[in-house]
Amino acid sequence: MKLLVADDSMYYRNVLQDLLEKWGYEVVLAADGYEAELILDRDDAPQMAILDCVMPGLSGLELCERIRTRKQSYIYVILLSADNQECDVARGFEFGADDYLCKPFNQLELRTRLRVGELIIRSHEDVANVRDALKFETSHDGLLRTWNRRAIIELLGKELSRAKRSQTPLSILLADLDLFKRVNDSYGQLVGDEVLRSTAERMTAAVRNEDCVGRYEGEEFLVVLPNCTAEAAREVAERVRQSISSAPSPNEVQITVSIGVSQWRSGQEIHNLLHRAEVALYQSKQKGRNRVEVENATDTDRI
Repeated sequence: MKLLVADDSMYYRNVLQDLLEKWGYEVVLAADGYEAELILDRDDAPQMAILDCVMPGLSGLELCERIRTRKQSYIYVILLSADNQECDVARGFEFGADDYLCKPFNQLELRTRLRVGELIIRSHEDVANVRDALKFETSHDGLLRTWNRRAIIELLGKELSRAKRSQTPLSILLADLDLFKRVNDSYGQLVGDEVLRSTAERMTAAVRNEDCVGRYEGEEFLVVLPNCTAEAAREVAERVRQSISSAPSPNEVQITVSIGVSQWRSGQEIHNLLHRAEVALYQSKQKGRNRVEVENATDTDRI
């Protein structure tokens, strides 16, 4: 585990470094509060910090307060104080410190408090993992593990707002598996579920990294393609179509997909964009299925 030692005393920095490295910690040293703050701002910031209460410039107390006001992984903070700094220790707890030691410190006491800190950090990580898992479950389809309808519509709304601000292109694909009811009727729902899962995997693999795939409803999928024109979206849609139709699904079920493409135009909202993709999908079905159709403004208005 990585651990920061911030102390303006070279003696204490060296003593702590020797001890901590002997105990298996990866030690990062800082000679003052400002240097320590820069270290804690890194992506690979230490998970634990031993801070001297009084340092030139930015004190350990002030740094502790700054740590607690930031949105980052939990950092376990131990304050180091002299015997005559009890008031600073009390303030340290108010500012969010987890523990403290007086100089000169006892090695056994330091090691014990560090182990307590490790347990608390792991507890925070467990809570964060559970929170992330719950967030995933509420935003993803339980069967397909793609974005669910609510989440993909929210993502489309965010991308639409970004396209409006930056005046960049935005397109969507609305894809529907052809004659999927026959799969369930002929092979059963379990096979149908496997076909849907396989389709979702192929679709996700066929689109760009920045694109988002979600289950729109039933066997329909919505794909959001930021910074993508209708012409580029057609190419993505063709890759999706070929990926799904070129190889058999589970139980050797042959499946095809019809796809409608629409591009956002200035002044339009989500419902306009979705409606135009639905019209293009309808045209794809009417023209024989297993094809890609790009929405045409004249056809949309007529239908």
